[in-house]
Amino acid sequence: MGNPGGLQAMVTGFRLSAALSVAAELGLSDELAAGPRTVGDLAAAVEVDEDSLGRLLRALVAVGVYAEKEGLVENTPLGEGLRSDRPDSLRPLARTLQDPALWAAWGHLGHSIRTGENAFQDLHGEDVWTHRQGDPKQNAIFNDNMAALSWSVAGAVAEAYDFSGLHSVVDVGGGQGALLEAVLTRHEHLTGTVFDLPHVVAKKPKSSAVESRWSAVAGSFFTSLPAADAYLLKSILHDWPDGRCVEILRTCAAALNPDGVVLVVELVLDRPGYEVVAAFSDLNMLVLPGGRERTEAEYAALFEAAGLHLTRVIDTPTRMAILEAR
Repeated sequence: MGNPGGLQAMVTGFRLSAALSVAAELGLSDELAAGPRTVGDLAAAVEVDEDSLGRLLRALVAVGVYAEKEGLVENTPLGEGLRSDRPDSLRPLARTLQDPALWAAWGHLGHSIRTGENAFQDLHGEDVWTHRQGDPKQNAIFNDNMAALSWSVAGAVAEAYDFSGLHSVVDVGGGQGALLEAVLTRHEHLTGTVFDLPHVVAKKPKSSAVESRWSAVAGSFFTSLPAADAYLLKSILHDWPDGRCVEILRTCAAALNPDGVVLVVELVLDRPGYEVVAAFSDLNMLVLPGGRERTEAEYAALFEAAGLHLTRVIDTPTRMAILEAR
């Protein structure tokens, strides 16, 4: 059998995910930001059992997240990625795994494969959005995660698309507004609105430099949207099955100003170079929200069903592409 060790590492990969999630929840990388510390010092700082923390750190040192020298533990470049003070921090993503409901849903993947149904909904009797809305801590972690993941691509999207002929943009399902903030910062002639559910939407941007051109509106993108020259939808359509995507796009088409544009920012399954991340993101959509990743042709079909037309696909230097529809 070829490379049994590699296969074993794949099979037991959940152990590493769990270890990283606990390290993130405890804020170990933040505690190590000022320099190396002993295990005992760390354990006292985060109020955990010293022996058990040492065992966790031994595992994470072994995979290169932390380093140990002469009894002191320190961050590596990987460990730095779990610091909460970084705009591209993966700490919120790791912390989402502290929710037992998510672990259980992935354990229910077989049900989705057998039936095509959403694993989370079948297992817990409610969709993942309702679950998060009822758990303020997990909702806050999820919002932080979306903001961090948006930051990692927002600047590239703002740079890649020519907004010069537009005046107003709405960040649809924009949450904390990281993408909108990047677009307004890069294109000073624009005004923008972040639009999302009341328990999610940011009331103001983090940067005061764009505050005068920023507004926030709460609502449902299945119902209505503020009128605009452009709608930005980043990582929205992949959350939903085809029929619901068409509803969202029809809402956009109905509210869009004349000669306006809908900009969908998503992973694209048949875009080379991102096959692994796209394939596993697709499984994540099946397990948690019940959506899917799609090919360019599949997105084109959604646009057509909503009365729009895919005019071009613009690459960015990130995993995301911009699908322009008019």
